[in-house]
Amino acid sequence: MSDAPQSAVLRRRLPFSVVLGVGLALAIVAVSLLAPYLSPFDPMRMAAGPRLSSPSAAHLFGTDEFGRDLFSRVLLGGRLSLGIGLTAVVSGIVFGGLIGLVAAFGSRLAETILLRLIDVMYSFPDTLIALALVAFLGPGIGNATLAIAISLVPFYARVAYGLAAAERAKPYIEAARLAGIRSGRLVRVHVMPNISQGLIVMATLGFSSAILSAAGLSFLGLGVQPPSPEWGAILASGRNYITKAPWILIFPGLAICLTVLSFNLIGDSLRDLVDPRRKDQP
Repeated sequence: MSDAPQSAVLRRRLPFSVVLGVGLALAIVAVSLLAPYLSPFDPMRMAAGPRLSSPSAAHLFGTDEFGRDLFSRVLLGGRLSLGIGLTAVVSGIVFGGLIGLVAAFGSRLAETILLRLIDVMYSFPDTLIALALVAFLGPGIGNATLAIAISLVPFYARVAYGLAAAERAKPYIEAARLAGIRSGRLVRVHVMPNISQGLIVMATLGFSSAILSAAGLSFLGLGVQPPSPEWGAILASGRNYITKAPWILIFPGLAICLTVLSFNLIGDSLRDLVDPRRKDQP
């Protein structure tokens, strides 16, 4: 009799969406990291096959308008897209988390000023912020990554502030302050470990947004520049051949969809697991 409740708990802790999301994400990351070894052709090599050749045994995803092997380019494009997304999310969560913690445990004046700045930035879509920054800084992979990271800062700042403010209201914070523990040590030793779980969950969701933003900027010619095979850049190069060679758009588009889906599944499932209001739901 005791095995049934235990198995039910395990199923609740590891729902199918988590397994599917983790499996997809691991497969995409592994294939992207091993791209130089899995690619049958040099992704930059022109005339690797006939121009606009349809998928075949020689070229699994076909070729583009320059005869470059699309399978090799999509594989290597995964490294660029994932690298941009990871760098942007880590940077955004570090600076946004710092701003949120300062707002929660700083002075009243600092809290008011920072929250108003966050509200102003958060009122604009993150994609619009990234577009404006790239238009100001100029196109390129470095500027695109920086722009995406800055666009994510308000989101993570609000998340960190909400989590830290909830911790601030707990009795152990008041007890620690009465014991003479400084705010910096209190945040570093007690608050950050308690809010890190929530930030990690939101990071998985922010990663999907960063991947989409990177692809969107490259598609508009403001992100990764040709001939680098980033997924959005491949889509941009193939839009003129959508009727003649639709595979140029299908395969990188599918890669973007699967990547975003996998991390959204992970993020949504982890959010359900760590949310105390949902733990008792079937």
